[in-house]
Amino acid sequence: MNDLYIGLMSGTSLDGADGVLVDFSGARLRVLANSTQAFSNEFRTELLALNTPSHNELHRAAMAANQLVEVYASVVKSLLEQTRLTAQDIQAIGAHGQTVRHQPRSGYSTQLNNPALLAERTSIDVVADFRSRDVAAGGQGAPLVPAFHQSVFGQGGQTALVLNIGGISNLSVLPATGQVLGFDCGPGNALMDAWCFQHTGQHFDQGGQWAASGQGIPTLLASLLDEPYFSMPPPKSTGRDLFSMGWLAQKLQAFTNYRPEDVQNTLTEFSARACITSANSYLKDSKELIVCGGGAFNGYLMQRLQAGLPSLKVVSSETHGLPPLQVEAAAFAWLARQTTLRMPGNLPSVTGAAGLRVLGASYPA
Repeated sequence: MNDLYIGLMSGTSLDGADGVLVDFSGARLRVLANSTQAFSNEFRTELLALNTPSHNELHRAAMAANQLVEVYASVVKSLLEQTRLTAQDIQAIGAHGQTVRHQPRSGYSTQLNNPALLAERTSIDVVADFRSRDVAAGGQGAPLVPAFHQSVFGQGGQTALVLNIGGISNLSVLPATGQVLGFDCGPGNALMDAWCFQHTGQHFDQGGQWAASGQGIPTLLASLLDEPYFSMPPPKSTGRDLFSMGWLAQKLQAFTNYRPEDVQNTLTEFSARACITSANSYLKDSKELIVCGGGAFNGYLMQRLQAGLPSLKVVSSETHGLPPLQVEAAAFAWLARQTTLRMPGNLPSVTGAAGLRVLGASYPA
C-alpha cells in the first residue's frame, strides 16, 4: 500500500488555498507536487466579513464553505494532474478549512469547510475538523503544527526554533531533549496585509518595501505591544477574533496626521517584536530560527527579525528542504495520516489538552 496524502491549507492571511501531495514512505517526507489557487477579491471580502457577527451569517457561512471546497477540489485536481496519479492512489486528504472563530476558552474553534462535499468532488477520503478534539480535551486546539515541525525540522543535539508567519505567527520550540513547546506569538501578516490593501489596493506588501519606505511611530508601537495577550503564559493561541482591523482602529484613535507607510512600518515592527519576544526565552542551545509561511518572503520583516535576534541565523525553511508556502499544507497531510493510522496529532505540552488525542473526523469517499 502506498503512503500518499494530500494536505490543504487556507490560513488567516485569506490569500488562497495551498495544497501539497506528500509521499511519507521514505525516511523523510517528499513533496511530489504543490499547487496554489488564489481567492477572488469578493470571496476574500466575504471570508473576512464572516470573522465577525453579521446578517444571515449561518447561511452565508455555509455557502462560503461550499465555495471554499470548490477551490480545494480544483487544487486537488491540479496535484493529481501534475503527478499523473488517480484518486485511488491517495490515502486521504487533510483539509483544515478556513478559521472564522477561534474561542477555545468558550469551548470551540470554527473552521468553514464541507468535507463531505470535498469527498464527493474528489473521490478521496477526507479528514477535517482537526481542532475540536483537542479543544474538547481542554486544549487550545492550536497551534497544531509543532508536532509536524518536530518530525521535519528537529535537530539532534540542539534546540531548533521554527517560526510560522501566516496571518498569525506561531513559534515551535524543538528541544534536543524534553517536551516540544509551541504557541501563537501574535499577529503575523494579518494586520500588515489588511492595512496595505486598505491604502494601496495591494493584498500584501511585496518584500516589505512599502513598510521600509516609512518611519516607525514609537508611541503607536508601544500601544500595540500593550496588549494583555503578550503577557499571558503558554499554552495560548489567538486569531482575528482579537487582532482585527477594529482592534487596530481603536489603537489609532489616539493618533492623527500619520502617514500610511509609517503605520505599515510600525505594524511590521510590531509583528517582528511579537516573534522576537517569544523566541528570546528559548535561545539556549539554538543556532537558527527557521521561518516558514508567507512572512518568509517579506524581506524587510526578515531583516527586523535578524536585527532583533543577533545570536541566531534567521533562515527560510527552504534551506531545510521544505519551501515556506508548503509547510502548513504538508502539516495537514501529516495530520491526516496520523488520523488515518489512529495516532495522536496533538501535543499537550503545546495546546494544554488533558492528553494525547487522535484528531479530526473522517469522511470516506
